[in-house]
Amino acid sequence: MAALENAEHMSLFTDGLPQFLDILPPVVREKLVAAPDLDNLIEVVLDYGRPAEARYRERTERMPNVVVSEHDIDYVVKSIGDFGGDNRAGIERTLHRISCIRNRSGKIIGLTCRVGRALEGTIDIIDDLVRSGKSILLLGRPGVGKTTKLREVARVLADEVGRRVVIVDTSNEIAGDGDVPHPGIGSARRMQVANPVEQHQIMIEAVENHMPEVIVIDEIGTEMEAQAARTIAERGVQLVGTAHGQTLENLMLNPTLADLIGGIQAVTLSDDEARRRGTQKTVLERKAPPTFDVVIELVDYDRLAVHSNVQKTVDLILRGVPPRPEIRVRTGAGDVEVVQREDTPEVEEPGFNTPFPALARAPGENGAKTTDKPEKTKPQRESIPKVPPAKTPQVLRVFPYGIARTRLERAIREKKAPAVITGDIAQADAVIAMRSTYQSRPTKLRDLNRPIATVVVKSNTFSQISGALEELLRGGTVDRDAEAEALDEMATGIEQVLSSGRPVELNPRNARLRRAQCQLAENQKVAVENVGEEPNRRVRILPIRL
Repeated sequence: MAALENAEHMSLFTDGLPQFLDILPPVVREKLVAAPDLDNLIEVVLDYGRPAEARYRERTERMPNVVVSEHDIDYVVKSIGDFGGDNRAGIERTLHRISCIRNRSGKIIGLTCRVGRALEGTIDIIDDLVRSGKSILLLGRPGVGKTTKLREVARVLADEVGRRVVIVDTSNEIAGDGDVPHPGIGSARRMQVANPVEQHQIMIEAVENHMPEVIVIDEIGTEMEAQAARTIAERGVQLVGTAHGQTLENLMLNPTLADLIGGIQAVTLSDDEARRRGTQKTVLERKAPPTFDVVIELVDYDRLAVHSNVQKTVDLILRGVPPRPEIRVRTGAGDVEVVQREDTPEVEEPGFNTPFPALARAPGENGAKTTDKPEKTKPQRESIPKVPPAKTPQVLRVFPYGIARTRLERAIREKKAPAVITGDIAQADAVIAMRSTYQSRPTKLRDLNRPIATVVVKSNTFSQISGALEELLRGGTVDRDAEAEALDEMATGIEQVLSSGRPVELNPRNARLRRAQCQLAENQKVAVENVGEEPNRRVRILPIRL
């Protein structure tokens, strides 16, 4: 009885939760109803022959005593609608979604039962952007609340703003299963998609047949859908959609969806043009105006990053300037707070870029030449972004050699460092390399015809990579030739000690080079010690095996 009262109480805070619980096997339902945080339930996973699993917003609960059987899976399947071509089904007049996993013969052996909710007030954090009339793209990992916000966007635009809204509903996830849409979308209209591969056609049909002012789309995922979205935007219709991806930079690297932010193309310059720009002959630039005016990255339920001018942000990223979006959070009191203002330099004309150049200094600063008249040979469209000299430091181009690129990206992002990663060592200002890789004197580094600052890390961990990045930004870098010389001296010294049995002192080196020498000695199982005072402190190799 208490369990039923608990379920009734929770139904006040969730949408259609009793109907969701009804389709689950009784033993699973009983455990869910007894949970203290039932209102935070996200999904239930039922895999044949394995314990059932309940995933909440802050935790995951496995049920070791509830092993899923064929009967349990059949019980759920018979309680819901038919599965479509995308292996998704729903519950009549609710927002819940059930996705199935099939074996090689097509038999269902797994179910993911996701709770769908219609929550008012979830878009208060972006209400001004929604009402602005701009096209908006929501990015975020699965389960972060993209569809919930999209549903509320449709209701607000239809009921409060009074616009003609049409939802292209691929899996009936926005407006619920069945022919009657869920009241969570307000007076917005819904077009169902029978087959997911036809979604792009339904998107175009919605514009041509039903005169919408706003089109709402969930999970844009194919190149055809991206092209259809561009067609809609070019017809003057406000577009609000979602896509899987963590950040705007991820979207730029996704060839399938890059057209949503204008697309990226390689352009070959003439010799004179490349010389005038100070770049290599092949550069990257944006192909077309972005489909979406605003990109919102959903970091979590109550925190997001806003790129309010996608066109400018993409151009700056192509120039090697890391984005600094506006960060908004919802506080514990329910208020919306902007904890970081968007801060990007102005671009005189979007579209042009050079591949990861450093930002130019302001005229007259640090020895830069000034002229009263602009040079006639340099058209206005090729000017570098104007940056306040005291606010934006020079951008460092870092080449990762043997280290995890994703960890270096994370370090740059978390430190908001003025640095970018380049895959072309010829364009790099600095290198972060693994010691085990670097000691073999790789050809890429050895064949460079110029000195390059290099920091060597002992292990491929985030803390080591983050520390190396800090050292590069402080200017505490190691010259490649100097470190190679120090390591060669250590190798020669080890051979001399092992053959003679007498200690050998090396030349004085700075702290980083001494650490590199000591690491090499450790790898060779030879004891060493540091002797002397700075600046004459040096390594002494001992005739002792470790």
